[in-house]
Amino acid sequence: MNLHQIILRPLVTEKCVAKKETDQTLAFEVAADANKVQIKSAVEKLFKVKVAEVRTATQTGKLRRRGRFSGYRSDWKKAYVRLKAGEKMPEYAEI
Repeated sequence: MNLHQIILRPLVTEKCVAKKETDQTLAFEVAADANKVQIKSAVEKLFKVKVAEVRTATQTGKLRRRGRFSGYRSDWKKAYVRLKAGEKMPEYAEI
């Protein structure tokens, strides 16, 4: 997988932006089969920063209905990437 197949998109939610400002932690939606080593190297190459820690969580798809029809959203994986002390935070989330 190349870098853009591993890191799908940054997550810009209230929780993720707060973690970015206080804990030096970035949040990304990543490929479901990507491991922590691949995520770490992809973030370091894309943003030119040093990564201290990677934590991942698999989110299960929710049940969604449209009238009488129901189905499930796809499962997806997110990664919390904490940068080493002294690293400059990349600015992908200008609000």
